[in-house]
Amino acid sequence: MSSKSRPIPLANRTLGADGPEVYPIGLGAMLLSISGRPTEEQSLRTIFAALDSGVTLVDTADAYCLDESEFNHNERLIAKALRDRSERVLIATKCACRRPGGAWTVDARPEYMVEAAHASLRALGVECLDLLQLHAPDSRVPFEDSVGALAKLREQGKVARVGLSNVNVSQIERARRIVPITSVQNRWNVHARNPESDGVLDYCTRHGLAFLPYSPFGGTRLAPTLGTLGLSEEAKKRRVSPYRLVLAWMLAKSPVVIPIPGARRAESIIDSCKAPNLSLSAEDVAAIEATLA
Repeated sequence: MSSKSRPIPLANRTLGADGPEVYPIGLGAMLLSISGRPTEEQSLRTIFAALDSGVTLVDTADAYCLDESEFNHNERLIAKALRDRSERVLIATKCACRRPGGAWTVDARPEYMVEAAHASLRALGVECLDLLQLHAPDSRVPFEDSVGALAKLREQGKVARVGLSNVNVSQIERARRIVPITSVQNRWNVHARNPESDGVLDYCTRHGLAFLPYSPFGGTRLAPTLGTLGLSEEAKKRRVSPYRLVLAWMLAKSPVVIPIPGARRAESIIDSCKAPNLSLSAEDVAAIEATLA
């Protein structure tokens, strides 16, 4: 356990309609296991920095690795980081993707998802997964069958909460007829604002589903461009990084939003975790969005 004092969260958010409270910013741990990843020592420092900054939700997936030969790499890394920590951290993981030869493919067959869930249990060293999300729908498998596999795992006590990723409103509604849904994890950033227009963010807000936007900075390719956009002037006015401003903007859009920025360096996640301290008015949000038009 770090000797550093942990900040008091200013406004924790509820994970789902009746879930636990978590810090408004989570850690997206994917960058610590895929191509271009840092050393394990640096990865652990990044995770520790997130926890010391107040993070209580870490997002992972069984497929966060280089290829099939090291499946569950990210989950094992997180388990190692948490081994000597005393705080309660909610781990959100995903299944239904494979990494043959380093490629990304979807496999949401019920039998494979059950197998994958048990592998995640072993990798994380737990008896029940805090939150298991369908990584992506599989066009070759009936959507209800994939969700049904998650429902059965929940009934068996292997999964506490069920979530979805890369889905539309219709799929969310269909899933909710089968099992209670806690979260939706879709791509959302200033370059890809689809959740604002396709109804997903509004649906999650109305029904109290946690919305966990991934790649909030645009991914490794687009993240460096944030400093060149018009919003960088808005960031300078507030003496914050454009990254922190983007996260504060997301938080201001809906009370169910819990961004999960990725980070390879401790400094990055420390900066991101200060976003909840930046309060934005409706006028501020409008000014920021005017720079994105």
